[in-house]
Amino acid sequence: MEQYYGTGRRKRSVARVFLRPGTGKILINKRELSEFFKRDIYKIIIKEPLEVTERLDSFDVFATVKGGGTTGQAGALRHGLARALVNFSEEYRPTLRKAGMLTRDAREVERKKYGLKGARARYQFSKR
Repeated sequence: MEQYYGTGRRKRSVARVFLRPGTGKILINKRELSEFFKRDIYKIIIKEPLEVTERLDSFDVFATVKGGGTTGQAGALRHGLARALVNFSEEYRPTLRKAGMLTRDAREVERKKYGLKGARARYQFSKR
């Protein structure tokens, strides 16, 4: 059985995405897409690479995702799916690149510094 693989990352989340020829079924951690992600915005984000390349009903997607929160996981799945599509056919690269789906979003949470309230936020200053 032929399958195509892509790794996606976003914030602290890592997704392993496998594409197999099929009917458009999406399984994440052995659960249906609508069962794994309740909010519609995440479903739209994940399906975006398939919609851009017009391959929504020609592949079954099997993915495992771990780490981070729901937004990071949805972003990681989108990134992994885009990479798997490029693995399937190089001709999708310009389309997905233009849509910004092959670029790893490198933004991470800045660490909290000692003596401060947060990464950059200070405690309130009072003269008296």
